[in-house]
Amino acid sequence: MTTGPTRIKLLFSLKKNVLWIFLMLFLLLTATMPVWAQGGRPSGPPMGLMTPTGPTEQVEILPPGADSLVVVQNPTQLIRQLYGKNLKFRHKGVLMYCNYAIQNATTNVLEAYGNVRIVQGDTISVRSDTMYYYGNTRFANLRGRVVMKDRKMTLTTGLLDYDMAMGVAHYPNKGRIVDRENILTSQEGFYDTRTKQFTYRQNVRLVNPQYVLTADNLLYNSLSKIADFQGPTKIVNKDGTLVATQGQYNTVTRVSNFQQRATVETPKYTLTGDSLFYDNNTDLGIARGNVVMVAKEDKTIITGDHTRYNGRVGISRVTGNAVVRSVVSDRDTLFMRADTLFSYDTPRKNPRDTVKVVPKPGEKPVRKLVGQKNVVLFKSDLQSRCDSLVYDVADSTIYFFKKPIIWSSQYQLEADSIITKMKRNRIERMYLKTRSFVIARDTLQNFNQIKGRQITALFQTRIDTVRVVSTTVPKSVSAQKTGRQPYPVSGSTQPVATSAVTRRENTVLDRVIVEGNGQSVYFAVDDKNKLVGMNRVESSRMNIDFEANKVGQIRFYGQPDAQFVPPQEITAPKRELDGFRWRTDEKPTKDAVIHYKPFVKKTEKATVSTKPLSVDTVLNGKK
Repeated sequence: MTTGPTRIKLLFSLKKNVLWIFLMLFLLLTATMPVWAQGGRPSGPPMGLMTPTGPTEQVEILPPGADSLVVVQNPTQLIRQLYGKNLKFRHKGVLMYCNYAIQNATTNVLEAYGNVRIVQGDTISVRSDTMYYYGNTRFANLRGRVVMKDRKMTLTTGLLDYDMAMGVAHYPNKGRIVDRENILTSQEGFYDTRTKQFTYRQNVRLVNPQYVLTADNLLYNSLSKIADFQGPTKIVNKDGTLVATQGQYNTVTRVSNFQQRATVETPKYTLTGDSLFYDNNTDLGIARGNVVMVAKEDKTIITGDHTRYNGRVGISRVTGNAVVRSVVSDRDTLFMRADTLFSYDTPRKNPRDTVKVVPKPGEKPVRKLVGQKNVVLFKSDLQSRCDSLVYDVADSTIYFFKKPIIWSSQYQLEADSIITKMKRNRIERMYLKTRSFVIARDTLQNFNQIKGRQITALFQTRIDTVRVVSTTVPKSVSAQKTGRQPYPVSGSTQPVATSAVTRRENTVLDRVIVEGNGQSVYFAVDDKNKLVGMNRVESSRMNIDFEANKVGQIRFYGQPDAQFVPPQEITAPKRELDGFRWRTDEKPTKDAVIHYKPFVKKTEKATVSTKPLSVDTVLNGKK
C-alpha cells in the first residue's frame, strides 16, 4: 500500500502521460485543419504531371530552422509541423519561405502558410498567402494574394498553378500583368518562364501609353514584344482603330500583319482587306484580297485586289480589278476602272508639272485620282475609254490622255488628249487637242461631224420638265389596318393612275470652236424637220452654234471652201469625213465598269475570266 506522497506522484505521472497522448492526438488531427480552413486541399498537379520528373529528392529544411517543431508519425506517414517567423526550405535549387508549414516526408508534399515566398534563381520570385508544393513533380498551387515577378514583368492574381519542372505558370482566374510599358489583364493565362511567352484567354486587354488592345485570345512574348492573336481583336490609338480576327502585332515597332478580314480606320480613310499589313510609324498600309479603301473627306471609295497606301505622302495605289467610286453630287456618282489606280492627297498644279503645291496651314489636302492602262469611266452625262486619266476632284477637271474617246448624250468626241471641266458636277467645256473629231447624231439619225487640230466644245445644262405617269392599286380598308393586301373586294381595288412632274438635267452641246485645219459636215433641215441638204466646209477656223441639238449659226474665218449637196446627191463617201467612226457600241455602262465587262469587237471572241466581286458586294465584306 502506497503512502500519500507516493500516490500523489503516481497520479501526477499518469495525468502527464494522458496529457501527452491527448496532445499528440490533437496535433495529428490539426495537421490537416489549415487545409480545410482554406476551402479544401487543391486537386494538385494535372494528371499529366503526377509522374515524377526524375529521381525524387526530399524537400530540405534549412537553418535557422523552426522555433517550434512537432513530429507526428503513424504506420504510413511521417508528418512535421514547423512554426517560425522565417521558415526556409530548399528543393531542386528552389528556395521556399513561410511562417507555418506542414511537411509530409512520406509523400514529399509541403503545405506553407503566411508570407509564403518562392525564389527561383535570381530571376523569378513568387509571393502568396498559401502554397501546396508537390516535391515529386515540382508542382506548386498558390492561393490568396499571389504576386509573381521576374526581370520583365509582375503578375498579380488570386490563384496560380506553377509547374517548376516545365517552367509554366497558369492562373485560372482573372490576372493582371505589368511590365515597363504595358498593363495586361485577362480572365485566364499561362506564362512560360523560359521562353517568356504569355497565353491569355477571354477578355484580354492590353493598355500601352500609345494604344489599347482588346482581344479574345492573345499570345504575347515579353522579350520580343510581339503579340499574336486569334479571334476578334481591336487596337485603338491616337491615329485610328484597327479591327482584325487573326494576326500579329509588334508592340514596339507598331507594325501589324493580319490575316482574314481586317480593317484599319483613321480620321482620313478606312482600309479593309482579306490580309492587311500596317506600320503605324510610317503610316504605310498594304491590303490584299477584296480591298476597300474609303476616303471620308471627299466620299471616294476605291476597291481592288491589292492596295498600297503611304499616308505620309498621301499616295494610294490599287491594282487588280481596280474601281473607284466618287460621289460628285447627291444624284450622281463617278465610276472609274483601270489596270492601276492612284489616289493623291497632295496634288500638283497640273498633271505634268514637277513642282508640288504645298497646302497652307489648316488647309485640307486635295485629292487627285489617276488611272493607268485600259481606263473606263462612267458618269450620268459622261462615258469614256482611254489609256490614262487624271481626275482633279477639287477643280472638277478630268484629263484624258492617249487617244481618248468620250460619249455625252448623242455626242462622240475624240482626240489625242482631252481636258474636261465640270461646273456644279455637270460638263461645262472640253478641250480637244491634236486630231480632234466631234460627232453629233441628230433626230434624223444623220451624223454632224467636226474635225480639226484643236477643238473647244462648250456645253449647257438644260433642265427638262417631265411628267411621269404611274398606276397603283389601292388597298382595301382592312388591308390599310393590317398592312396586308386581302382578296379583291368590289370597288376597293380599282387601278388608279397618278402623275407627277419631275425635273431632269440634260447636258447639251452649245458651241464648238475649231482652230486649225477645220472640216465639217452638217445636215440642214427645215422647220418641219425635213432634210434640206448637206454642207461640207473646210476652213482654218470656225465657230458652230447648236440650238436644240441642231446646227444653228456657223461662222467661218480665213478662206473657207464650202459645198452644198442636195439630198438626192448625198452619197456614202460624201457623208463622212476621213477618220469617221461611230463607236457607240464601245460606250461603257455602269455595270460594265463595276463588274468588269471589257469591250470585245464583233470579230473577236470574248475571253473573260472569272467575274470579280462588285463594289457593293466588296463593301459589305462578302466573298
